[in-house]
Amino acid sequence: MTDKSAAASAASASPPTGGKGLATGTLGLFGSTVIGLASTAPVYSLAATVGFVVLAVGAQAPIAMILAFIPMFLTAYAYRELNRAVPDCGTAFTWVTKAFGPWTGWLAGWGVAVAGIIVLANLAQIGSKYLWLLTNNPDLYDNVPLVTATGVVFIGVMTFVSVRGLEIGERLQNVLLAIQYLALALFVVFALWNVFAGTAPAGSTTPQLDWFNPFAFTSLSGFTEAILLCLFIYWGWDTCLALNEETKDPQRTPGRAAVLSTVILLVTYVSVTVAAMAFAGLGDSGIGLGNEGNAEDVFFALKDAVFGPWAWLLVIAVCVSAISSTQTTILPTARGTLAMATYRALPEAFGRINPKFHTPRFATIFMSVVAVAFYVGMTIVSENVLADTILSIGLAIAFYYSLTSFACVWFFRREIFTSARNFLFKGLFPLLGGLMLTAAFIQSAIDMYDPEYGYTVIFGIGGVFVIGIGSLALGAVLMVIWAFFPRAKAFFRGESLNRDTEVLVPEDDHPVPYSVDGGRM
Repeated sequence: MTDKSAAASAASASPPTGGKGLATGTLGLFGSTVIGLASTAPVYSLAATVGFVVLAVGAQAPIAMILAFIPMFLTAYAYRELNRAVPDCGTAFTWVTKAFGPWTGWLAGWGVAVAGIIVLANLAQIGSKYLWLLTNNPDLYDNVPLVTATGVVFIGVMTFVSVRGLEIGERLQNVLLAIQYLALALFVVFALWNVFAGTAPAGSTTPQLDWFNPFAFTSLSGFTEAILLCLFIYWGWDTCLALNEETKDPQRTPGRAAVLSTVILLVTYVSVTVAAMAFAGLGDSGIGLGNEGNAEDVFFALKDAVFGPWAWLLVIAVCVSAISSTQTTILPTARGTLAMATYRALPEAFGRINPKFHTPRFATIFMSVVAVAFYVGMTIVSENVLADTILSIGLAIAFYYSLTSFACVWFFRREIFTSARNFLFKGLFPLLGGLMLTAAFIQSAIDMYDPEYGYTVIFGIGGVFVIGIGSLALGAVLMVIWAFFPRAKAFFRGESLNRDTEVLVPEDDHPVPYSVDGGRM
């Protein structure tokens, strides 16, 4: 083989790269949407949330799901418009920095990272627990060291898949998401079939129009609690935006996938909630959704009644949902820190790209190791503390989503009134989404301050509040410390990333970073 043909062969075998060295053109609209959906862990999210929503607002659970969708849908437009202008894998970090400056932008990036680390630990726990539930042996699924070790293995396997590149990850997610939606579709069909056929258990009821009445809420605190719970189950669709540099048509495809993902999630969540309420009823005993004993896992409570001998399908679906979301949570967290390193907001090592797979290997492995340390550490301290960490994640989500929404309005402030389209999608929608999420953040913090909120009490106040606000405050401390390092000066002076910085690549001359394998970015 000649040198020229060898070079051509090597070029064809390696995907094209751009910007920060990531493989470009890997994902299409379908693959991007699949990853956006998988990131929300739809089966696990429903299993862990529907019961608590029903306890909070009773028959108004379906309309609560719809109302909570509104700020997410509006925020998705902010992401779409910002991505069209700046298709950078740093997403919230990059956009907020361009709009409001380096200090606010760094905190937005921290919000993404801390949410990812916390949810990784909890997803690994759920995936492991449900895997061992398949054995129907309490000695196994109640064995904390075994469950924890298995969760660590899950994070390790999904880290390996993420390092190997998006193509293998996309194929895996196609299969895992198909399993989840098959289980959910069967649940809806079987549950409603039994209801209308009159073979559902006592207490079942046909779906009612009043379930969708937004004026039928009887408790403001219950309404607020339900909305906050529902915000969590929609979180994750923005993963497809973090993969924009690796997507075909990066200016348009990720934004379309984000909006499409949120709409599909709305239909999914409302359908399953209506089916579960109709089949089980709202009673406070037996399989009724008003029974507090069923709240932590609605599917586990209903699986035998709905599926009979095939109940294990729902157990597998929840397990697959958690494991699937473990991988899709790693992706945006690693790419966010890659962008931060590229613009000197983090140490140079986070910007290193694997020359073979064109993935941020160092950032991926580092974030996974931190998640494992957090998971194991919280488990050793107390499983109640681990449970409170997932309750606290709503603060980080509302924090960086609202910042991104406001960043959209400010970034496009000179264009908002130039057309009706710009007014709606670059102005009104993001502004309303940001205000709603800010209100959710404030109300969440107030509720979490109560010692009765969650499972732990720290310093005489709710442990959820301490963990949620404390994790964001820790980011502020780390930011100030990093600002004293020489490499950080260019970023915090607004030189390496500002409104006029070209898309993907910083303007100033950076030393070319080398990957951990010795290759160039």
